[in-house]
Amino acid sequence: MKKIVIILLFSQLCTFAQKHTTLFIEAESFKNKGGWVTDQQFMDVMGSTFLMAHGMGIPVEDANTMVNFPKTGNYKIYVRTRNWSSQWSKKEAAGQFQILIDEKPVDKIFGKDQANWAWTDGGSVKITKKETKVSLKDLTGFNGRCDAIIFTNDPDFKPIEDVNALTEFRRNYFGFDKNPTDAGEFDFVVVGGGMAGTCAAISAARNGVKVALVQNRPVLGGNNSSEVRVHLGGRINLEPYPALGNLVNEIGPEEGGNAQPYSYYEDDKKLSAVLNEPNISLFLNHHANSVKTNNGIIESIYATNIETGEKVLFKAPLFADCTGDGTIGFLAGAEFMTGRESKSIYNEPTAPEVGDNLTMGASVQWFSEKKEEPVSFPDIKWGMEWDEAKSEEITKGDWEWETGMGLDMTMDFEQIRDYGMLAVYSNWTYLKNYSVNKAKFANESLTWVAYIAGKRESRRLKGDYVLIEQDLTERRVYPDGTAPTSWTIDLHYPDPENSKLFPGAAFKSIAVHTKIYPYPIPFRCLYSKNISNLMMAGRDISVSHVALGTVRLMRTGGMMGEVLGMAASVCKKENTNPRGLYERHFDQLESLMIKGVGNAGLPFVQDYNQGGTLMEVKK
Repeated sequence: MKKIVIILLFSQLCTFAQKHTTLFIEAESFKNKGGWVTDQQFMDVMGSTFLMAHGMGIPVEDANTMVNFPKTGNYKIYVRTRNWSSQWSKKEAAGQFQILIDEKPVDKIFGKDQANWAWTDGGSVKITKKETKVSLKDLTGFNGRCDAIIFTNDPDFKPIEDVNALTEFRRNYFGFDKNPTDAGEFDFVVVGGGMAGTCAAISAARNGVKVALVQNRPVLGGNNSSEVRVHLGGRINLEPYPALGNLVNEIGPEEGGNAQPYSYYEDDKKLSAVLNEPNISLFLNHHANSVKTNNGIIESIYATNIETGEKVLFKAPLFADCTGDGTIGFLAGAEFMTGRESKSIYNEPTAPEVGDNLTMGASVQWFSEKKEEPVSFPDIKWGMEWDEAKSEEITKGDWEWETGMGLDMTMDFEQIRDYGMLAVYSNWTYLKNYSVNKAKFANESLTWVAYIAGKRESRRLKGDYVLIEQDLTERRVYPDGTAPTSWTIDLHYPDPENSKLFPGAAFKSIAVHTKIYPYPIPFRCLYSKNISNLMMAGRDISVSHVALGTVRLMRTGGMMGEVLGMAASVCKKENTNPRGLYERHFDQLESLMIKGVGNAGLPFVQDYNQGGTLMEVKK
């Protein structure tokens, strides 16, 4: 009897499905994205990648795609979006846009209602052709965002608001989780394509290791890419292993400086270096967001294609977390640290008496260019209140345009990034339209504003050793020293003057430096304490908040990556894990660090250690 009821119910559902059609279209999957950009930075929080109209005050070109409807007729339309500027202003909305159906706009204006991600009811539309062009039309140029569009002729359909339930709906609708693509067989999977991860992949490949490099953006380089535009800080080629850093120099750009033109960061140079390695399989635009473990061992990870939603499965005996956020370690259950430890934890002189959640922030850098003729900029109504005392009469925002200290750099990161952009736009509209010195800025055109924010700190994965302040200042060198850190202990705090003008919401920072000698980072800081086949390089290694102030520089992170690649080759050869390497085979890693893996014959053309002056540099 039970079987008959199930069959009858299934039959009723099939009949119901024939009567009603519901189409779910992911905005990031649009065939022609026009001037809209793909933003995946917050997909683990809000559930998806989305398209954003990052026009810096000028509406961007329409995005469009063809949608196949099973039948014509009237459909309800829902759009998942948000009014991002309403967190700070109730006047107008920054990111307004329209949906066009075969070039005809839907009556509803989107991006001006709810403050959080939610479905907006767009009313009814008439579909007259089974193959219909659907477009996103930006109205403002100020970061309107669209996650997904639903068309339905089911009068009882209600879109799902809960993020977890919506994620499950997406999985079932598209079916990507049912049959994920198997990426192949690898010795080593590196997640994160910044300088640390890119160097780890190349170093391993050159030492005979078959590598998968998984990166969730279309370019490599992380903070040193054209998307974020931060210079490579720190030094290379230092004792005790002066060959470390040759690879960093080989793939790094020749030009230095922050917030510079696109060409300064040489994205293609990094990409070519990876593509030229036959032992590397590169997976750009893939966000690793699921990990399967067994008894403290990672068995596999799943990555989502940020444009198609397709899932890819990666298996290997060894993994590296070079995500910066410690994402893979976190998902695997690795022990981790966040915020500032209290002085009682490690007895560090610089640590606060009481631990807190203060982290160093993320920078939204920007610059303008002078044109031959005057250039206008919208007189925005949704910006922060501004006046002469608050205005910054500058044409470039460098590292110190830093927000988010005290917020969660993973869960709150969309708010952090958006506030950084809000500060840029608010200041610029004042300079262009109200400042007593606006004539100085008449010909200045806002040319670039980062929408991929440059993070400094979030999770730090705990290893067999946690590097602390006294190790650095007293130069306590351990036998398992590896890549040398060479910057000062450089800790950032909210700018006191900016904090006075913007109480509780500073968007600028100051840096406090403590000089150190060059210091070799212990290998025990580069692998997880409780996930036995996980290593890490970059800003998510095993250090205290204070010690992070020196190791977080990208040349240093790149050298860590070189070490990880060498360690992967030793682990493969000896059929061991990183702890086993430390305990029984460190001499082999030491031999590889002495030898190096990069081209030693290249000139070193970019020396950028400003602000990180050392007490002593041994050549």
